[in-house]
Amino acid sequence: MTVEVALERVAHGGVVVGRSEGKVVFVTGGLPGERVRVEITETGARFDRGRLVDVLDAAPGRVTPPCPIAGRCGGCDWQHADQSTQLALKTAVVAEQLSRLAGIEWDGQVEPVPGGLLGWRTRVRYAVDDDGTVGFRARRSHDVVALPEVGCLIAAPGPEVAELTRVARPGADLEVTVADVTVVIATPAEARRPVHQEVRGRTYAVDAGGFWQVHPAAAEVLTGAVLDGLAPRRGESALDLYCGVGLFAGALVDAGCRVTGAEWGTRSVQHARANVPEARFLSGAVERIHRSLPARADLVVLDPPRKGAGSVVVGAVADRRPRAVAYVACDPAALARDLATFRDRGYRASSIRGFDLFPMTHHVECVAILHPLD
Repeated sequence: MTVEVALERVAHGGVVVGRSEGKVVFVTGGLPGERVRVEITETGARFDRGRLVDVLDAAPGRVTPPCPIAGRCGGCDWQHADQSTQLALKTAVVAEQLSRLAGIEWDGQVEPVPGGLLGWRTRVRYAVDDDGTVGFRARRSHDVVALPEVGCLIAAPGPEVAELTRVARPGADLEVTVADVTVVIATPAEARRPVHQEVRGRTYAVDAGGFWQVHPAAAEVLTGAVLDGLAPRRGESALDLYCGVGLFAGALVDAGCRVTGAEWGTRSVQHARANVPEARFLSGAVERIHRSLPARADLVVLDPPRKGAGSVVVGAVADRRPRAVAYVACDPAALARDLATFRDRGYRASSIRGFDLFPMTHHVECVAILHPLD
């Protein structure tokens, strides 16, 4: 079924909200202010989902997507928007989530980072169908959309499509990591191969298949925002929670702090101990091992997974009464929920910055700096 929809506002998740005969429709491929024709792809009791099939009245920020599969691939959300429009859309989403879930009226702007909109993604997971075709999953589907001859345009320079096809195994995902070397991960052994990233004069080893920020500017940008917000003082104690391979721990050590880190992934902790031998690291889920951490801390860095830190961890941090907390968030909804919990535990967000570390997608990274209310 195809319907005409007037699009109103952006919503979290790379969709724009419109209405058809009074019913809400979440539309992919559109922009606020447009009048479009939409194919309804999913129906529900309270709302439908649809994809744009024709633009009747275009918004000023609309552009032709550079990628030939942009409308079918589920990897990018905003290839049809220019950069300033993408930043405005992400700003609106962050502001809405903070207002609705935390009661915070944010007047900031999502900030661009060096590098432009294309050629930035250093870690890419490709889907491979049963016939060995390499591509990406379609939006909200298991179907594989084949890579075009030019490859993925947001991926950092790496293997050509022909090389990916040669090493692909039917039905098995294929990963590519671009760091000091390019690693095509086709076997479990390749996922454990260490690669190296340099940030602020310190080199960090990380498994090729392990966690590291996907934008080449991300580690530097986020470390700078954390240090600027915390203003660490020599001799202070600090916790780095969800520390990964020790990125923020290394920066805090280099600023003269005594650091304890915690991370559930044992391989990451092994790397962290080698990357930052000056710090102490514990292995285990933060919500379970927080009692083994120092009872007091001057500073805390939180960099939780997409679901957020949660009330147990937020409470454990607040109980230690740090003078400042840096919360690094890849999901504005999870950030907002945790900031509301922090407020209830006596901490307020004194600053919140958003960074466009995932151009062309709906994702955004935020850094919130918190201080005690009293």
